[in-house]
Amino acid sequence: MKTAKPFTIAGRTIGLGKSADLKIEISESYSGAPLEMPVRVMRAKKPGKTVFITAALHGDEINGIGVVREILIEKPFELRRGTLVLVPVVNLPGFERHTRYLPDRRDLNRCFPGSESGSRASRLADKIFRQLVSKCDYGIDLHTAAVRRTNFPNVRADLRDSEVRRIAMAFGCEMVLDQPGPKGSFRRSACRAGCPTIVLEAGEVWKIEPSMVELGVRGIRNVLIELGMVDGEQQRPAYQTSVKRTKWVRAELGGLLQFHVAPGEVVESGQPLATNTTLMGVENRVLRSPVDGVILGMTTLPSVSPALLSGW
Repeated sequence: MKTAKPFTIAGRTIGLGKSADLKIEISESYSGAPLEMPVRVMRAKKPGKTVFITAALHGDEINGIGVVREILIEKPFELRRGTLVLVPVVNLPGFERHTRYLPDRRDLNRCFPGSESGSRASRLADKIFRQLVSKCDYGIDLHTAAVRRTNFPNVRADLRDSEVRRIAMAFGCEMVLDQPGPKGSFRRSACRAGCPTIVLEAGEVWKIEPSMVELGVRGIRNVLIELGMVDGEQQRPAYQTSVKRTKWVRAELGGLLQFHVAPGEVVESGQPLATNTTLMGVENRVLRSPVDGVILGMTTLPSVSPALLSGW
């Protein structure tokens, strides 16, 4: 999609070389007030690709909001060609309540592409999909780990699609998870609709972590350079690897964990990951890696009971 023609979104047309703040009405509150998603559209003077950047699809995952805010305030790159659509908060009801979910406990990231006549969550997903995804060529969706966990920064992408692979590797994370995404997820549905989309998973919920913001901004800039929208050279990591399979290591006894590894560390099969002790310091069990691999995510809560997550 070349955007030489005026770009229209939420009933507003933005010409080349212009920027605009607008709101997309995606639903109504219980009081009947409009629920409006804030959007910044930035257009270069020359036509090119259209890329969306979304954050807080899960309302408590706000590192992505920090990334979008950094781009809005600090302007770390100059858009030379094309259109950038920045959405700091997708899941407004969840964000207002500091929770992953919508008020009805549905996960918005399992409701795409949505339906005009479905549940509230499905209708909200439909509005977002039609108003945003249908107007873009590529997408980057920013996430963190779920509550009480942290993720080593990684891109999740369906590498079978050559354009998805292109932007996933260009983003510049050391780790790329080669997976299509869960059924009903935003990126999976966007890719199926012809808009190659990747996800960044980085850090923890309820936090804006400076290191994760820096990484996110750098990755977005890398992708925009790859797509010819920004001039400059990409900043690439020392290594990149893609993996297809992940495995959780779970606590089998209650107690307190003493961690021996950190996210991003390379481990060998049989290597100790954490020691589980009683409250009195008596060793219960040593949790060991079942395979050679990399620590991709970990619990941030050291107190565990059987089957709670301890690392992977």
